[in-house]
Amino acid sequence: MRAACCKATVLSHSAPAADIRLLRVLWPDPGHAPHAGQFFTLRSWGAEEAPFLSRPISVHKWEPETLTVSFLYQIVGEGTAKLAALREGDALQLTGPMGNGFDVPDIAARYEKIALVGGGIGTAPLYQLARELAAAGRTPDVFFGFRDEPYCMEQYRGLAGLVKVSTDSGRVGFHGFVTQLYDPAAYDVVLICGPTPMMRNAARLCAEKGTPCLVSLEKKMACGIGACLGCTIETASGAKSVCKDGPVFAGTEVFGWQT
Repeated sequence: MRAACCKATVLSHSAPAADIRLLRVLWPDPGHAPHAGQFFTLRSWGAEEAPFLSRPISVHKWEPETLTVSFLYQIVGEGTAKLAALREGDALQLTGPMGNGFDVPDIAARYEKIALVGGGIGTAPLYQLARELAAAGRTPDVFFGFRDEPYCMEQYRGLAGLVKVSTDSGRVGFHGFVTQLYDPAAYDVVLICGPTPMMRNAARLCAEKGTPCLVSLEKKMACGIGACLGCTIETASGAKSVCKDGPVFAGTEVFGWQT
């Protein structure tokens, strides 16, 4: 299905942490419903204004009953700073949904014991994933790592079986790496999103234990549909576009570890 480009209206915009924002908007096109792991490009500034490119942000939550989509994002540059200035009632341009996300029906049919592993703002798409897994009759365990202060964790109550947190500072939860919170051998599959070094290490640990894993990658994107090749990566099966072929890939395909 081709992505749609629509004007969306801001319903709410909050700050769960110092540089983190939770944006909830009305998506007026029910024919283009997103699923876990997909993303939209967001733009709240004019076509002639900087930055030139819209900002790709993953779906944090999709509510089909109210046609609302939420985005959890971090303020890291000019584009996200402009998005952070949006207030209730403001309009912005959304294009999407884009990408190949997590195939939840297939995951739920093939695996019973499922772990979700996230790092920092990479936890954002895992909430919609947890919701879709729960709807499919699967209760995942959740393992998240943050630098200092966790955010948006309370919403996993009722969706997850086990929830554990690590922080780099040791302020909350386990003082160490998120990959120290779980044993991949205890799970049928591990679903991962976060900083590339963390995902690479998590994929390696899964390979050592013979547990398959899927990783959701982040890359700078321009077109969002695979035409410009700006987000091309090398994989075990050749060059792939993160925006079109991904962002979800098998860990062995992108990091080279073999189970």
